[in-house]
Amino acid sequence: MRSTLIVVVVSTCLCLGLSPPVLAQTDADQAATAQGPHVEWEVKSRFRLFRNEKDFARHVAADRGDGVLAAEDRLARDSDGRGWAKDVVGSLCLDDSGRVTEFCVRDGKKESYLAPADHHVTVVLADAPADATCAWQFDNGGDPPQQTASPCAEEVTLWVRYGRPTITTVDIALPDRTTQRVTAEILVRDLLIAGLGDSIASGEGNPDRPIALADTGFCFRRFFDGGRGGYYRPGRAGFHGDKTCDGPASNDSDWARRGAGWMSAACHRSLYSYQLRTALALAIENPHIAVTYLPLGCTGASISEGLLGPQSARDIVCGKSGDGGCASTVRAQVAALSDALALARRDRPDRDLALLLLTIGANDIGFSGLVANVIISAGTERALFARAGVLTSVEEAQDAMNRKLSGDFARLRAALKPIVGDLSRVVYVSYGHPGLRGGSPCPGGRDGFDIHPAFSVDAARMQDASAFVVEKFFPRLKALAQCTGGVICGDPATDRMTFVDAHQEAFANHGFCVRADGDPDFDRECFSPTGDSFQHSPVDGATDPMVCDREPREFRAYAPRGRWIRTANDSYFAAMSYPEGLPATLQPSDIHDATWGVSSAVYGGAIHPTAEGHAAMADAVLPAAREVLGLPAPAP
Repeated sequence: MRSTLIVVVVSTCLCLGLSPPVLAQTDADQAATAQGPHVEWEVKSRFRLFRNEKDFARHVAADRGDGVLAAEDRLARDSDGRGWAKDVVGSLCLDDSGRVTEFCVRDGKKESYLAPADHHVTVVLADAPADATCAWQFDNGGDPPQQTASPCAEEVTLWVRYGRPTITTVDIALPDRTTQRVTAEILVRDLLIAGLGDSIASGEGNPDRPIALADTGFCFRRFFDGGRGGYYRPGRAGFHGDKTCDGPASNDSDWARRGAGWMSAACHRSLYSYQLRTALALAIENPHIAVTYLPLGCTGASISEGLLGPQSARDIVCGKSGDGGCASTVRAQVAALSDALALARRDRPDRDLALLLLTIGANDIGFSGLVANVIISAGTERALFARAGVLTSVEEAQDAMNRKLSGDFARLRAALKPIVGDLSRVVYVSYGHPGLRGGSPCPGGRDGFDIHPAFSVDAARMQDASAFVVEKFFPRLKALAQCTGGVICGDPATDRMTFVDAHQEAFANHGFCVRADGDPDFDRECFSPTGDSFQHSPVDGATDPMVCDREPREFRAYAPRGRWIRTANDSYFAAMSYPEGLPATLQPSDIHDATWGVSSAVYGGAIHPTAEGHAAMADAVLPAAREVLGLPAPAP
């Protein structure tokens, strides 16, 4: 049990049927007796989004005090690169559509999720004398005291009332017939933490259950040759429909059922998100707190459509209960947060939001269009996507940033102020640059992007986009969050957000083009640096789409690797997303449609952080989060 000493009072007397005296103790006395018997306690299963204690304990066991990234790599290796979240995503306090539930059964007990009335605690007498017996009493000043006796070496479990100190008294019966008394105060601090924002906030690119890949090929049409031309890539394992481009032009429910699994399919919300990993890490390192986490980030969100207004769902997957699982739109995040707080305050009027994690702004300037502009090479596909307005030039992104980002950010600040109060409790986390190697922009080419014949990173456009991001976009986000650089805030003292960008230095060496000796064998052998990973012949591709001697199912989405950014190949092999909400001109006719060939390779998280990238972001956020919450940094 990992804990810290709260209060220790020790006295010794003859066992004459009298209660031993309680002696006051100074800080110096407390330090002097710290090595003697003392009470240690911790909140069990204190990351409350998890239903089961064992899931939280797994993360505690992976923690070595060396950061979230190091723990993530241990968990990844323990799962053989398949990821830890696949074992947890079905046991969360969420409904079928990914929203938190009002009540949740956690370790067999039904409780209010947003405003729990009590917490499960374990108590032990540390450094207890050998063979001693302990008589425990727990008194919260309201309920009848709880009493129990047991060998001092054994843990005692109980439920303590929220917001009410529980005075713990333990009388130690020693073999020499003397008694020692130790007292401590148990008071659980329950922190409500919310996460808002876009795809970086949601964890896009990291499905909780990655797609299961077939070893045989699946055909996608091309836009040219009247749609008759096609190419093969690995399909979804278990799919029994027609895998050729000659099949019936209809979507197949069997195909849809075999998609990747997400904490929220509509938002591609993932347990690997930096926001969730930050909240989880706070619970791991602070045994006297509980963390009630509210995940609201949604891929594709902008300030206007996503935070302040509704947005289109990324995937429409009907839940088993039918309760909102088929909705084509997602509710505004700020409204959802406000309603959650109102619900929590119904039972606990003093319930406040302790911390808000936020990443937003990229979609407001068309960042996904910037990416598409860089990776879709000249040809029919580029012309089509340009006409559909999917491509965004640097000039267009700059114009959008100049015209509307400041105004939208001011509206967001005004909407958050009544909910949060002092906006220093909003930790705004900037983006990590996705395209750097050794601090310089990634070169052009098809490395990591040959999943689609039309993909190839254009070096010149990459240089221009990188310069815009580093020199214009990142500084503007910092100014908006901190009320600097000409940004006018009504009350800078309470309007200034806490800003985090410490992770950007690390991302400079882990962009999408980085290869490392420690990369998985599959990546090194099967993802060709020259863009020759897949069979060119449709005949060969139908039965064996990979050029290498390995099978697609050997890909490991969560194996540690040099790049912390998903390539288009990674996105397809991890998620193979068939998104809803595409522009009308790009709506596909069936699962072999040429549009799906592009979208399935990018809408599952291309150019988004991997689980390692999110873990590195969480490591950067933790110092700021601790400062906002007044929590200590863990001892080395």
